[in-house]
Amino acid sequence: MSGGAVLLAAGASRRFGSDKRRHQLPDGTSLLSASTRLYGAAFDQLIVVLRPEDADLAAAIAAAWPQAQVVYCGDAHRGMGHSLSAGIDAAQGWRYAFVALADMAWVRPTTLARLRAVLEAAPADAIVQPMYLGAPGHPVGFGAARFAGLSHLSGDQGARHLIREAGERLIRVAVDDPGILEDLDTPPPAGGDRSPDQRAGSR
Repeated sequence: MSGGAVLLAAGASRRFGSDKRRHQLPDGTSLLSASTRLYGAAFDQLIVVLRPEDADLAAAIAAAWPQAQVVYCGDAHRGMGHSLSAGIDAAQGWRYAFVALADMAWVRPTTLARLRAVLEAAPADAIVQPMYLGAPGHPVGFGAARFAGLSHLSGDQGARHLIREAGERLIRVAVDDPGILEDLDTPPPAGGDRSPDQRAGSR
């Protein structure tokens, strides 16, 4: 089986002040819908990790992108590591998985295509991380040999230590795409919110 993306969308949006997954972008789509569309179009497989109470979001995903698989993480409130672990457990059999964040819908499709090509040509224990102006961003890709380490994550540390310890198996890819760093942690100022397509066109 080919690889895909695991989209983490089970966070609590504490800094945002409301459920940012439902935040409506100027084009009328929600932030989660935009992220699902972006990563669903870029990869052969897509897993979206939600909370158990998110049945309505799951239904919306199924309607908009029926090939996506929804995974519920009952421990999501305990930290991103639990959500990541749940997503990777559902991805067993994939050649690789890119771990993406649902509040980062502004990565360029061309960037995702480049990262995918790099990881598909790399060893099974490789990790691929995009860089913009020297800063690391998302999504981060993991070869299948890294799945065991990802499936044992817990708490809110995510996979940072796996990336830090990867040594020469960490492949950093410089990209001209600030979208790999751009998330939506706090509500945008009036007039400052743009759709992913509008942001891509303004660069």
